[in-house]
Amino acid sequence: MSQTPVIIATRESRLALWQAEHVRALLRERLGVGVELLGMTTRGDQILDRTLSKVGGKGLFVKELETALEDGRAHLAVHSLKDVPMALPEGFVLAAVLEREDPRDAFVSARFESLDALPAGAVVGTSSLRREVQLRVLRPDLRIEPLRGNLDTRLRKLDEGGYDAIVLAAAGLVRLGLASRIRARFGPERMLPAAGQGALGIELREDALALRERVATLTHAPTWLATHAERAVSRTLGGSCSVPLAAHARFDGALLRLDALLGDAHRAGRALLRVQVESPVADTAQAEALGEQAAHALLVQGAGDYLAAAD
Repeated sequence: MSQTPVIIATRESRLALWQAEHVRALLRERLGVGVELLGMTTRGDQILDRTLSKVGGKGLFVKELETALEDGRAHLAVHSLKDVPMALPEGFVLAAVLEREDPRDAFVSARFESLDALPAGAVVGTSSLRREVQLRVLRPDLRIEPLRGNLDTRLRKLDEGGYDAIVLAAAGLVRLGLASRIRARFGPERMLPAAGQGALGIELREDALALRERVATLTHAPTWLATHAERAVSRTLGGSCSVPLAAHARFDGALLRLDALLGDAHRAGRALLRVQVESPVADTAQAEALGEQAAHALLVQGAGDYLAAAD
């Protein structure tokens, strides 16, 4: 093992610590690197009484970690890729993306086996605009209520009776050994996931060249390409947490098939815009070009008006 340990900046939720420990194990096993964790609390963890779209977006979960990288207290940060802003601040890079866990959304309920089994007027918890607009299409008769907090907090609020059901990322439940809480998983045709959902990203300083080169060897190439296509959709449209945008890509041989969806956060009855594009993809530039193609196809359908309504 190397003498100087690599320090990972991580949020202190149970899921974030699992993710950091997972990367620590990979660095030890594959690269022979000693690793220490630097636990931190972010603004996204502290502000729980408002939805992310109203307090600055998912970037609130990464800013403090990036500060630790910038001032040298840590060498890399581990993120759920869906929480990473589409454009990183100057001086930072996404060095690796690990193999994706199940990218689907999960239906979790103590009493009901599926979304279809919920009675009219049932309360479903989520603070994701992406999930909300899709739920309103699937079940316009339900009450969608805000739900913030880490995964354990959300499950506790469900168990205390505040909600009839909640929708969470399946990946987090699986990683924490809580897959038994999942009553049903939404296929992408019913609820399209967020860009990067289920994947872990490793961020570090752009000038940490030697570490970048070593960390890059942890990348799972199919996940890297699929998530870069997904993220390019949002980057091209200028999407943020205030935009209910979904993107999900998967390989069929050499062909990458990308679905993208956009809803209107303020007009509940408005139709969802949805496109599917596909192309052979072998490198990052081709993946991002496919994402840009999907974004332009959404613009042809009228996405500009939907995006303007979100501002």
